[in-house]
Amino acid sequence: MLAVALLALTIPAESRATAPDRLLSRLQRDADALREDGVTGVSVSLETPHGVWTVRSGVGDLSTGQPVATDGYVRIGSTTKTFVAATLLQLAGEGRLSLDDTVDTWLPGLIRGHGNDGHRVTLRQLLQHTSGLPDYVGDVVPDLSATGYVAHRWTTYTSRQRVALAMKHQPSFGPGAGWEYSNTNYVLLGMVIEAVTGHSWEYEVRARILRSLRLTRTFTPGNWPFLPGPHARDYQQFEPGGAMTDTTVAYLPFDADADGSMISTSADTRTFFTALMQGRLLAPAQLAEMQRTVEVPADRGFPPGTREGLGLFWTPLSCGGGYWGHSGDGFGYLVWPATTPDGRTVVTVSLHSRPGDESSATRQIQDVTALVDRALCSARRSPAST
Repeated sequence: MLAVALLALTIPAESRATAPDRLLSRLQRDADALREDGVTGVSVSLETPHGVWTVRSGVGDLSTGQPVATDGYVRIGSTTKTFVAATLLQLAGEGRLSLDDTVDTWLPGLIRGHGNDGHRVTLRQLLQHTSGLPDYVGDVVPDLSATGYVAHRWTTYTSRQRVALAMKHQPSFGPGAGWEYSNTNYVLLGMVIEAVTGHSWEYEVRARILRSLRLTRTFTPGNWPFLPGPHARDYQQFEPGGAMTDTTVAYLPFDADADGSMISTSADTRTFFTALMQGRLLAPAQLAEMQRTVEVPADRGFPPGTREGLGLFWTPLSCGGGYWGHSGDGFGYLVWPATTPDGRTVVTVSLHSRPGDESSATRQIQDVTALVDRALCSARRSPAST
C-alpha cells in the first residue's frame, strides 16, 4: 500500500485529476481572465452528456460586492433572433408562408423610400441579413452617454415606428447583393409573424417554443424594463476610462422588439439550442434551411471564418468543425451561447459589463471566443473521467 501511495505522489496532479476537474479549472481560469480584462462580472456554464459545470468571476453588484447570481436572469439581446427565426421557419414548414415571399406580400407598402423597396426583399434575406435594409438602432440612441441612457431609456417605439426610422436612410446594397447586420430585419420578421398568424411574435414564440420546451424562466417582456431576481447588475462604461453606469434597467428604444428583447437563463438557453440542433423544434427540411450559410465579411467584427445561416451563426473551432450560436448584447451586457452541431455540448458565457473603448471591447470578445473554443474542444477530447 505504501508503494502505491508513493507511486501516486510521482504522478503529476494534472494527470491524477478527472477530466471534469480539468474542464472546470480551465473554465475558471478563462472566466478570471475576463475579469482581469475589465469585466465586472462573468458567468460561464458548460453542459456535456456527462454533466453541467458553472463558474463565476468578479461581482454581480459593484456596490455590495455580491457574487454573480448562479443561473440568474439575463437579457439575451439578439439571441432573441434565433427564437424568432425558428418560429418563422415553423410557419414555413406548415406551408403558411414561403421564405421566398417578399416583405410586400405580408406588409404591403411598409418598405418604401430612399431606395428601399419591399417588393424586392424576401423573408430569407431578412433572416440572413442580406436584405441591405438600414438599421434603425442609430436613430434611437441620440446621445451615447450616461446622461443619454437615463434620459431616453423609457422611450417606447412601435415596430412600425422603428421601421419608419430605418426608411429615412438608403439601403447598404441591393437585396441579396451583400451582407450587413441590421436589426430592422428582425423587427420586420416579428411583424410578418403577426400578419401570418394574427398573433404577436411574442405569443407565437411562447406557444411554439417556450411552452413546448418548458422554458419557464424565459420570457418576452415587451416594454417591461426590469429584470426579475436573481440577477447580476449590468454596467456600461460610456467613455474610455469613465465611470461604470448601472444599466440593468432595459434601454427600451432597442431592448423591446423581435430583434432583441427576450430574457432567459443559462439553463433555459442551453435547453433551447440543444432542442434546436436535435430537430425537436424544426422538421429536417427547415433545420437544413436554417443551416444554409453565407460568408460574413471579415471586417464585421466576427471571429474569422464566421458564416451566417437563418438566425444562426456558424463559427469554426481550432480543433476542427465548428459551432452554432447567436450572441446578444446591449448596454452593459453580452451573452454568447454556442452549441456543437449535435446539440450534446453547449456553453453559455454572460458578461455583465461593457467597456467604453473599442480596443477593450474587441479584446474582451476575443477572450470570450477563445474561452468558447477551448471549452468545446476540451469537452470533445475529454471522456467523463480519466
